[in-house]
Amino acid sequence: MKFFIYALMVIAVGLIVFNVTLLDFNNLLKGNSLIALIGIIASLCAVCILLIFRMAKSIDEKTRNL
Repeated sequence: MKFFIYALMVIAVGLIVFNVTLLDFNNLLKGNSLIALIGIIASLCAVCILLIFRMAKSIDEKTRNL
């Protein structure tokens, strides 16, 4: 499970990097730049959710050992 979460994080970071290459910094809110910006925000949300899930699993493992 741990490796699966890390693999999903790597994929999300890869999507962030890919979408940054699609940005047109002169017109951020038009055309493909808007779609890339939405993709970046969605990928950042996915990374945050995965980090929270990983932290919750870590806390769960520590409390079970008591």
